[in-house]
Amino acid sequence: MSEAKPFRLTATVKAGGCASKLSPAILDQVLAKLPKQTDPNVLVGFDHADDAGIYKISPNTALVQTVDFFTPMVDDPYTFGQIAATNALSDVYAMGGKPITALAHVCFPANGDLAILERTLLGGLSKMMEAGCSVIGGHSVRDEEMKFGYSVTGLIDPARVFANTGARAGDRLLFTKALGTGVITTAIKKDSAKQEWIDDAIRSMTTLNKAATEVIANDQRGTTSDGSPVHSMTDVTGFGLIAHAREMAMASNVSLRFCASRIPVLNGAFDCIRAGHIPGGLLANREFAECVVGYEDGIPEELKTLLFDPQTAGGLLIAVTADESESLKHALNLAGVVAVSIGEVTPSAKPLITVGR
Repeated sequence: MSEAKPFRLTATVKAGGCASKLSPAILDQVLAKLPKQTDPNVLVGFDHADDAGIYKISPNTALVQTVDFFTPMVDDPYTFGQIAATNALSDVYAMGGKPITALAHVCFPANGDLAILERTLLGGLSKMMEAGCSVIGGHSVRDEEMKFGYSVTGLIDPARVFANTGARAGDRLLFTKALGTGVITTAIKKDSAKQEWIDDAIRSMTTLNKAATEVIANDQRGTTSDGSPVHSMTDVTGFGLIAHAREMAMASNVSLRFCASRIPVLNGAFDCIRAGHIPGGLLANREFAECVVGYEDGIPEELKTLLFDPQTAGGLLIAVTADESESLKHALNLAGVVAVSIGEVTPSAKPLITVGR
C-alpha cells in the first residue's frame, strides 16, 4: 500500500499570503472614483493610499485602524496564524501607532478539520499577545478556501504620525527586512522550497515591526512640526517594494533612487525566480508600477523581478535625514532590527524611481 501524502495547507488555495490580494491597478482604478470624505477628524483616509486610517478622537489621541487577511502561504496552521497576525499588526506599526485591540476574520470550510482552525487561531493569538494587543472578538463565514487575518485598532498621537507623505530630497532610505517572501512561499506551494529557505522566510514573516517603531518613538523621531529627522515611513507588503515606494514618492512629490547591491534578499529568493516560482501578484505589481522605474545598465533580471515581489509581513521603508540615518540605523540594529540603507530621496524627476548599481 502506498504511503499517504501529508496534508498541505498551501495546496488548498490558488495563491498564498499577500500574493492573493487584488492588483494595485484594480484598487487604484476603483478607489479614485469614490467621493472624498469631509469629516475633519479623518486625518488619514483611503484616499491617501497609506498603510492605515487615522481618526482623531481628542487633541492628543487618534485611532489607527487597519484590516488584513489572506490565504495560507505556509503549510503549518500555527505558523500561518502567526504570520497573519504579524502582517495585520504591521500597518499600525508603520504609522507609528500602538496596537490595542483586534478582531479576527475567519473564512473556513464548513466540513474542515477543526484542529487546523484551532491551531491557526492559537498562532495568531500568540503574536497578538506578544504585541500587547487584545483579541476581543471576530467574525467567521463558510468558505471552501481558507482565509484568516485581523482588523486592528491602535492609538497614536495625531501630531506624531508616520505617513507615506513627507519624504524630502536628500533623505536616506532605510529598510528593515529582506525581500523574497512571495517567491519563496510560491515555491512552498509547489513543494519545491528548500527547508533553509522556508525557515528564513518564516523567521522574517513572524518578526513584528514593533521593535523598529519603538526605537523611532523612543528616540523622538517622527513626522512632527519641529523638524524631526524621520520624514516618512511605510511598510512593504503586498504591492512589493517598487509599488510601495511609488506611493511614498508620489505622496511626497519626490523621486527615489535605490542601490541594487544594498537591497537585502532572503536566502533562496533568486533561486525561486530562476526556477519560475513567480506569484501572480508579482506580475500584477510589475505591470502596474514598472512604468515609473528606470534601470541603470547591469541590473540583474532576477533583482528587477524581486523588486515587485509581494511581501507578507514585510519590512519598514523609512525616509530619514542624511545626518541622522547612520545613528538611526545603529539604534535599530542594537534593538535587533536588521536595518539597511538602500537608497536616497531625490528631487522630483522622471523616472520617478531609479534603480542603480
